[in-house]
Amino acid sequence: MALLEVRDIHTYYGNIHALRGISFTVEQGEIVTLIGSNGAGKSTTLNTICGITPARHGQIILDGRDITRTPPHEIVKLGVTQAPEGRRIFSRLTVYENLLMGAFTRTDPRTEIEQTLEMVYEIFPRLKERARQMGGTLSGGEQQMLAIGRALMAKPRILLLDEPSMGLAPILVQEIFSIIERLNESGTTILLVEQNAQIALSICSRGYVIQTGEIVLAGTGKELLENEMVREAYLG
Repeated sequence: MALLEVRDIHTYYGNIHALRGISFTVEQGEIVTLIGSNGAGKSTTLNTICGITPARHGQIILDGRDITRTPPHEIVKLGVTQAPEGRRIFSRLTVYENLLMGAFTRTDPRTEIEQTLEMVYEIFPRLKERARQMGGTLSGGEQQMLAIGRALMAKPRILLLDEPSMGLAPILVQEIFSIIERLNESGTTILLVEQNAQIALSICSRGYVIQTGEIVLAGTGKELLENEMVREAYLG
């Protein structure tokens, strides 16, 4: 049984049919990448999984449980968290306060939350250095680290990353993706949306190509990197 299964999802914005029968799976321990052009439906797919933009038809199954109609905060409790496109940190809260917000739905003892916080600080030492700094004063790369760290504070079973390289210098992109690989190696299952197809496909177990709300191609990362259509459309 897949950890996450998306079955024939149709999502609308008013009368706009954004997702047209999306289906895919994410197995425990994988990195699965969704690539596609702007407006293809990648972010909508993540928001539908999280319950932010509910599906009108289809099913989303998490470890055998149907979460299609589950409210977003309950989905977080079940172990699905997202570092959203654009980071969306709380600019007027400190780094420390931003991270604690990620644990808002947890009912664990405070000591366990503090243990998770120390784990996040170990992954992102710069966040510990800037713990009392306002989130809005961080650099773009540091804000991306904060967005991922905040998502990790919920102790996710599957981590959804939406465009983690957006707006970052190439050296920071490499750093962020090295961290993503380390997170996966430590056991975190990851569903990644990314426009930098080259680096995203190079680290993933499997990938899917989305065009106008439909999946048009699937394969391993290596297969997609070598696919002529992918090379022409996304690799330059």
